[in-house]
Amino acid sequence: MSIDPSTNSNVAQLIDANLDRAREGLRVVEDWCRFGLNQKELVVTLKGWRQQLGLHHRDIYKQARDTSKDQGIGLCHPAQENRNSPERVIAANCSRVQEALRVLEEFTRSCDPDLATSASSIRYGLYDLESSVLNFTLKTKRRQKLKNCKVCLITSSQANLSKTIEESIKAGVGMIQYRCKNGTDSEKLIQAKELAAICKSQEVLFIINDRLDLALAVEADGVHLGQDDFSTDIARKLLGSEKLIGRSTHCLKQLKDAESEGCDYLGVGPIYPTKTKPEESTCGIGFVKEASEVSELPWFAIGGINNSNLDKVILAGANRIAVVGAIMDASDPLEASLELLQKIP
Repeated sequence: MSIDPSTNSNVAQLIDANLDRAREGLRVVEDWCRFGLNQKELVVTLKGWRQQLGLHHRDIYKQARDTSKDQGIGLCHPAQENRNSPERVIAANCSRVQEALRVLEEFTRSCDPDLATSASSIRYGLYDLESSVLNFTLKTKRRQKLKNCKVCLITSSQANLSKTIEESIKAGVGMIQYRCKNGTDSEKLIQAKELAAICKSQEVLFIINDRLDLALAVEADGVHLGQDDFSTDIARKLLGSEKLIGRSTHCLKQLKDAESEGCDYLGVGPIYPTKTKPEESTCGIGFVKEASEVSELPWFAIGGINNSNLDKVILAGANRIAVVGAIMDASDPLEASLELLQKIP
């Protein structure tokens, strides 16, 4: 049987169907890049590929359509029910396009070599673009969670740590920062993996304090750095663009420097004396007011904040806080978390 679509309507129909499939899949990815990610460069590339395939969609292919005899119409698969997130929709449609392009390559090498060449070029280009889209999607998702987060819980060493974390998340705490000064690296890794799994299952941000190696090892959402830790540039190169980088700031200059370096969020403080760092001088409530007036990034007031002084911090302009003892030392972490969250506008 000939593979020439001019003499074999079945081949022409196959080419038509896969051109449609590839162009439709590209449009799904393109619209997500346009409306979900606001990434013009990706939109331009995807639109160009769609137009390129459209130029190859000859009348001989379109005229071969006969949906009444198409045995694939109406067929579905249970896996389609699992496309319940943008990441899964994008992955499914990228696979759809790549498969369609491969079919086009195989069936048009001899009869339509220009189409075969375009299909091959786009297919390989899409492999790289898919990674970029998924990374941008993760980045966008993390930053939206960060934007919505009102309370970040910074951990301290205790026997029932996982239970405390679970209770705080149940109350609505949106970010957990793992900070542990005790134990071996192996013990910290085991504990960080456990907490990362809890946060991932509850779709809560999980950040590692200071340790880039731990953040990479447990695939954390990001890392929080102090003024004497790694530079933002080094952290970004190691973590990638999709991960979050936070930086502690103790004055206005440090805050502006962190913003210009490309950090994603800031710690502002310490506002009050703390048990975790008693030697560190406080910045006072004035720094909260300054941050509220000038910061262009999400920021968390931090340092000795609890239910008794939270009202003053909020009045100074804070709408996010990071705490340790206010929840970690509470006899009822769930209730303590709820009390803090209810006060934050």
